[in-house]
Amino acid sequence: MNALTNLFNLPAMMRGGAQMKALAGPLLIVMILGMMILPLPPFILDLLFTFNIALAIMVLLVGMYTQRPLDFAAFPAVLLFSTLLRLSLNVASTRVVLLEGHTGPDAAGKVIEAFGHFLVGGNFAVGIVVFAILVVINFMVITKGAGRIAEVGARFMLDAMPGKQMAIDADLNAGLINEEGARKRRAEVAQESDFYGAMDGASKFVRGDAIAGLLIMFINVAAGMVVGMVQHDLDFGTAVHNYTLLTIGDGLVAQIPALVISTAAGVIVSRVSNEQDVGQQLTGQLFSNPRVMYITAAIIGLMGLIPGMPHFAFLLLAGGLIWLGRHMSKREVQATETKAKEERKPAVAAEAAEATWEDVTMVDPLGMEVGYRLITLVDRGQNGELLGRIKSIRKKIAQDIGFLVPVVHIRDNLELKPNAYRITLKGVEIGSGEANPGQWMAINPGQVSGTLQGAVTRDPAFGLPAVWIDANLKEQAQAYGYTVVDASTVVATHLNHLIQMHASELLGRQEVQSLLDRIGKEAPKLTEDLVPKTISLTGLQKVLQNLLDEGVAIRDMRTILDVVAEQAPKISDPSELTTLVRVALGRAITQQLFPNNADMQVIGLDAGLERVLSQAMVNGGGIEPGLADALLQQAQGAVVRQEQMGLDPVLLVPAPLRTLMARFLRRTLPQLKVLSHAEVPDNRNIRITAMIGGAA
Repeated sequence: MNALTNLFNLPAMMRGGAQMKALAGPLLIVMILGMMILPLPPFILDLLFTFNIALAIMVLLVGMYTQRPLDFAAFPAVLLFSTLLRLSLNVASTRVVLLEGHTGPDAAGKVIEAFGHFLVGGNFAVGIVVFAILVVINFMVITKGAGRIAEVGARFMLDAMPGKQMAIDADLNAGLINEEGARKRRAEVAQESDFYGAMDGASKFVRGDAIAGLLIMFINVAAGMVVGMVQHDLDFGTAVHNYTLLTIGDGLVAQIPALVISTAAGVIVSRVSNEQDVGQQLTGQLFSNPRVMYITAAIIGLMGLIPGMPHFAFLLLAGGLIWLGRHMSKREVQATETKAKEERKPAVAAEAAEATWEDVTMVDPLGMEVGYRLITLVDRGQNGELLGRIKSIRKKIAQDIGFLVPVVHIRDNLELKPNAYRITLKGVEIGSGEANPGQWMAINPGQVSGTLQGAVTRDPAFGLPAVWIDANLKEQAQAYGYTVVDASTVVATHLNHLIQMHASELLGRQEVQSLLDRIGKEAPKLTEDLVPKTISLTGLQKVLQNLLDEGVAIRDMRTILDVVAEQAPKISDPSELTTLVRVALGRAITQQLFPNNADMQVIGLDAGLERVLSQAMVNGGGIEPGLADALLQQAQGAVVRQEQMGLDPVLLVPAPLRTLMARFLRRTLPQLKVLSHAEVPDNRNIRITAMIGGAA
């Protein structure tokens, strides 16, 4: 019955556990203050000293096994609490030593007695020397070095924050990450800055602890001699022996955990972040080259042959190094032979096998070819980031436009320039460029305050002027107002731009069928009678491609299919169906062009030009060449004026003229979006900021 009661009270127990975790900090502070104020018996001191040693070892091991400093972000707070714990133990033990030290060396507990007798042989002179050495090692070497590393790390982290924030913004604008990913990366940057700043300050606690340990030792020895000789009538030799050994034992019990904690601080701030802990880094990098083992063995062996040297120790170590080097060499040879066998197997199989349909190479829908110097960008073994960014691009595009583009197949091409790449669509090149791994592209957005030294180029995605610069000029470029991105971001942004430009060509019958299957799972009645009874799969594909050609996302497939299902029995022309679908999607199209319900500042058509174009449509003769040239020139001028005012170029025309104007202007002015009055919701305000045809 009690077991059942406990089982049903499990949520309450879990809440109680969470509350205990929340009370851990205040309870620890209360315990530390209590140790400073209340007298503690020797047995409790033994337990607390043992806990202090165990805590130091735990902190060191956690620091050794973390892969990034932020994995142990609580370390500065742990450093503060452990220092307070040691100081409170010093106060508690000092009270016991001065009160009970006359009774013998075990007056303050077995732990202090063991450190005072066993570790220094009961010799207080040796204990003083050992204690002083530990304090010097802790204060002058480990703590000072760790504090300096933390100080420099905090300074460089603060200097690099603007660049990291701009890199996050660049990845977000390029579609490589979403808002959630950007927030997470910004939080990590802020946490890194806070961590190194906190470590810079927390290292001062350890230095202060070392100084306090020295002062406490001298105070305990002097005060103990006075107390022993004056209050307890001890002779000088007995007082010096008892109180000095107790003080040395107390100091060693405190300084050894302090040394361990300081070592943990040095490990955390001095390591380089990667996917390995400190132990894996040491064994993987220090013992990876057999030639190092052979050369070291030769030097140690020669030193061991010098007369007067301990031959056995030197020659034994030299023999061990030679054995380790031979073992490493054999392992390398085996790995090379295994790799060569695996490479020969496909070649032998290819020679023996007959040609089959599997040998027919299909054209990749999307492909990328890179020169040999760009292989590092796509090689995971060399920390290449481009593959991960391409995956993020496909996911972002799927979320934005409404379907999943094909996988990008990447291969090297020795016929390309070493730093060149090209992007292909169904085997045909649609874009190319060059990237310099290890350098940064500083893109001029139009308003910069200085010039940079480097290779002048242009951003391959948008054609903006740019300069390839070295990494040491990155902060200077950002200060001048340049947008600075690395080589992987340059290639990824170019690929993202080209995919969006050619989205309609990437939407094949298979993708349309996948969309229908996806909608059919959620709304089966919407799709069961649509294809092929109402419209063919090819007809629906053409409607969707028309929308993508005009930059309209197809995420709202329910609305699209509702309109097609209603109008397709009466209208078979995909262009007319596209026009009706655009009207149904008008609110979304308008929101995409003019977010936040802002006023629609658009380009308009002169009334006289509208009549001329409407008459041309009625007659079926098209736009006259002279009128076409004048219309194109005025449209280009209107687009320039809109862009100078910081507005998106959008042309608002009557519904019958929208398709004609969109087709006429699409090739020359792809950035100009053509919107019809029928697509504008009734609650949106329209402002004409430029006019086409007024002076024609």
